[in-house]
Amino acid sequence: MLTATNYPSAVFVEKSGIEICLVGDSLAMEMLHHCKAVARGAKSPFLVADMPFGSYEMGSVDAVKNAIRFIKEANMEAVKLEGGIEIAETIQKITSVGIPVMGHVGLTPQRRTSLGGFRVQGNTAKKALKLLEDAKALQEAGCFAIVLEAIPEMVAAYTTKNLKIPTIGIGAGVHTSGQVLVQQDMLGIFDRFVPRFCKQYASLDNTIVEALRSYRDEVKTGVFPTKSHCYPMAEIELEKFIEGKELSTPIVNNRQH
Repeated sequence: MLTATNYPSAVFVEKSGIEICLVGDSLAMEMLHHCKAVARGAKSPFLVADMPFGSYEMGSVDAVKNAIRFIKEANMEAVKLEGGIEIAETIQKITSVGIPVMGHVGLTPQRRTSLGGFRVQGNTAKKALKLLEDAKALQEAGCFAIVLEAIPEMVAAYTTKNLKIPTIGIGAGVHTSGQVLVQQDMLGIFDRFVPRFCKQYASLDNTIVEALRSYRDEVKTGVFPTKSHCYPMAEIELEKFIEGKELSTPIVNNRQH
């Protein structure tokens, strides 16, 4: 699984043969707009929309209504919700109307403030047991898969073994059913903090910046555009244009007084 936020990044996911495409909730209120763009670019992957903070916490009625919008308006095929036992009933309501739901436990970014920031979760016996309890509750509520984020590898392995549905890890080791990364992170586009769990498969930041600088310099020095980037015009037509011979009416000032 890999994230996408717009049509070009969705096309990358499509061409790479990745099986699940997640539209991350960092887009907030623009989620529906971006989901539509991703759906146009990624035709083969299973499309999952991250329901943003505030779209499902107020109750199951609002949650179902908003989940339906992601399917009906944004052309998504499933939604993802963060949280454990406390949102199990909401997930059950959404799945009961025929919408697939992916769960998310461990480090839940929407709740990072209450978790003390972006920190490892489930790293004590008590916390690990609570995480397993949450995952089982989501499974019983009808989730078809669960994201396990930023938890010890063996906790993820044990949780995966004790569930009947697939798990998708991010910072949870190799023993989950699948993996997910943020596309910008793994391509090396974001030049600041990179999570420990992210492997950068490319370093496109420098490549992109150098390309933009070259463009800037060539525009300023007149190197770009060249004739090969321009559209031609027959010489005789150019002469007529300059002389104004093809004008049916003279050029006048059309500004109203």
